[in-house]
Amino acid sequence: MGGYTLIENASLATRNTLRVAAKASLLAEIRDASKLPELLQFPAIRNRPLLVLGEGSNVLFTGDFDGTVLVMATRGVQVESDDDSARIAVAAGERWDDFVRWTLGQGYAGMENLILIPGTVGAAPIQNIGAYGCEVAEFVESVEAWDIREHRVVTLDHATCAFAYRDSLFKREPGRYIVTAVRFVLPRQRELRTDYAGIHDELQRMGVDKPAPFHVAEAVVHLRTKKLPDPDVIGNAGSFFKNPIVDSTLAESLAREHAGLVSWPAGEGRSKLSAAWLIETAGFKGLREGDAGISNRHALVLVNHGKASGEQLWALAQRVMDGVKASFGVQLEPEPLVIGARLD
Repeated sequence: MGGYTLIENASLATRNTLRVAAKASLLAEIRDASKLPELLQFPAIRNRPLLVLGEGSNVLFTGDFDGTVLVMATRGVQVESDDDSARIAVAAGERWDDFVRWTLGQGYAGMENLILIPGTVGAAPIQNIGAYGCEVAEFVESVEAWDIREHRVVTLDHATCAFAYRDSLFKREPGRYIVTAVRFVLPRQRELRTDYAGIHDELQRMGVDKPAPFHVAEAVVHLRTKKLPDPDVIGNAGSFFKNPIVDSTLAESLAREHAGLVSWPAGEGRSKLSAAWLIETAGFKGLREGDAGISNRHALVLVNHGKASGEQLWALAQRVMDGVKASFGVQLEPEPLVIGARLD
């Protein structure tokens, strides 16, 4: 069929980076976004659950998916204007890391701190991905999407996307929008973010005194490679737990009790705590139960050492969350989408 491919009873084991064995009743891979309306009207799809999946780097399947998994396989990067800042429209199916490296090669600034994040461009605004003091929302002008409720293509401007920490309109209204393209605005010159999580020290180690964006990107690659396990080597979904945002009074109380508490300001009267510090201090870093584990390299990372099921991985994640709550009175939340499990 032109523009898309359908597979029944499809394995998802190679389509999620936690390497969980799961199946979808139907897998639809779409290469032409204009075919979405036609595809979504199929009776086998129209009245069944629908899950849009990118590279599967931000999802945990705790069982099979009894519905349609839709994979956006669209491609294309178009520079619409290029003055002091460039407006760039990117298809949802483009790999995020490929796009970041393309921007660096073209001499644009801003994306350097977001290099080596797995996933697709279409998934980036949904999660408002971020790393090393930078969030993708800073560069998103608008998002093009198919509105399932209104049965039409919509263009949502930056304000309408309602970006927040690892959050957006798309997460608050799950199942309504299918992102088809993202429009970015990227400058040629921009003040670099080098004061976060060891970037400055890494640049010094590299012998770089006057860094350019590609130097910062190289430093971030070094840091991520040292800290985070490679999904091609061991199943994982990157950071599994969000850094919790709490009242500053609670953060101050915890800091008095725990001298090493790591936190950052998060707006008036709020503080962001390091989930990695909480998990490690509670004794969970490196924990392994069967093939489900917490990485011994980074306490935020849930790992699959071999054949752990989604249920086993989720059970361990819940144990970690319960342990942190008991130790510090702080409730952690998962960063990935957990399919088939109750989160209350």
